[in-house]
Amino acid sequence: MNRNLRTTLLLAIAGAIALIAGWQFGTPGQTGQMAVAPGTLVFPGLATKLQDAERVTITTKGRTLTLVRKDGIWGIAERGGYRAQQDRLRELLTGLTELRVTEQRTSDPEQYDRLGVGDPNKPTTTAQLVRVLGAQDRVIAELVVGHRRVRTAGNVPESIYIRRVGEAQSWLAEGRLPVDADPQLWFEREITNIRKEQVATIVSTRAEGMLEFGKDGETLVLKAPAEQPKLDEYRVEDVFRALDSLTLTDVKPAAEQPGEKVGSAIYTLTDGMTVTVTVFRADVDVWAQFQAAGEGEAKAKAEALNRRVAGWAYQLGSWKEKSFVPKLDELKADEPEKPADPEAEKKESE
Repeated sequence: MNRNLRTTLLLAIAGAIALIAGWQFGTPGQTGQMAVAPGTLVFPGLATKLQDAERVTITTKGRTLTLVRKDGIWGIAERGGYRAQQDRLRELLTGLTELRVTEQRTSDPEQYDRLGVGDPNKPTTTAQLVRVLGAQDRVIAELVVGHRRVRTAGNVPESIYIRRVGEAQSWLAEGRLPVDADPQLWFEREITNIRKEQVATIVSTRAEGMLEFGKDGETLVLKAPAEQPKLDEYRVEDVFRALDSLTLTDVKPAAEQPGEKVGSAIYTLTDGMTVTVTVFRADVDVWAQFQAAGEGEAKAKAEALNRRVAGWAYQLGSWKEKSFVPKLDELKADEPEKPADPEAEKKESE
C-alpha cells in the first residue's frame, strides 16, 4: 500500500472515530467549533461562576420573569422583590451545572418549534430563554430550553431539548430544569400557619358591625353580640381556622394595595401575640395585609412574622372574606328542611 493511500485511509478512520465519539458543539460568540463527546457538560465550570450571579431571567412569549438577589435572598422583581422559592431556584441553577448533551438534533430554524427551541419572543412559542447574569448584566449562562422528552421506562434520567444562544444547532440534553416564567409558580406561598387551638379571641369589624369570638371551654363561640340566631358551628370554627395554612394567590407591595377596605380582624393568640388582618376587595378579588405585635416572649415571634409579611398586600381566595370579616347572617345555621306533607303529596299525585 503506497504512502498516499495509507494516509488517506488513516484520515478516514480518524474521521469515523470522531463521528462516533463526538460531534460539533460550538461556544457562544465563537465561529469555530470543537468536538464534544456525549455526556459533556453544557456549561463546564458553571458551579463556581454562579457565586457571582445577581439576576436570573426567564423569557417566553415575549414576557420575562426576573429573579434578583439581594442580601443573599432571591426575590421576584415583578412583585417588588417578594421572596421566591429558594429551593426551586437552587434546583434550576443546579440543573444548569449538571446538564449534559446526549444527541445532536436539528440546525434548521424551520424545525425548531417541533422541539420547542425557537424564538422565545414569539407570541405562540413554547421556547423559554434562561439567562443567568452577573454584575453589569455580564452573561454567566444562557440557554433556550425546549420540550421535555417523555420517557416511559423506569429509572431513566430526564432529558430536554436545548439550543445555545447564537447557535443554529439544537441538542437533546440529559438533566432536569424546572423552568417557568409564571410568577405564580415562584412565590413562597405560605403567609401564616397558626392553628385554631392557638387562637384565644377574635374581634372582627366591618361597616355592618363588630363580632367578638372566644372560647367556652373547648367550644368556639360568638360572644358578641349577645342577641344572635342559631349559628353553624363549622362556620364559626372557620373563623378560628382562617390563619391556619394560609397561602397567597398573588402579592404586591402594600403601597400598591388594590381595592377598598372591607374591614379588619384582630386575632389574639394564647401566647399573647396579636395578628391584625386588614381585608380589601377589588372587584371580585380579596386582598389582605398582616401586622403582628407582642410583648415579652411573644415579641420575638411577632417580629419574625413581620419580617416576612409586613409591607405586603396578599391576594387570597375570595372565600376568605367570610373567614376574616364575616357578617352575622353568614354564620347562621341553615334552616332545617320542612318535613313533607303526605296529604299535599297525595293531592299532587291524583
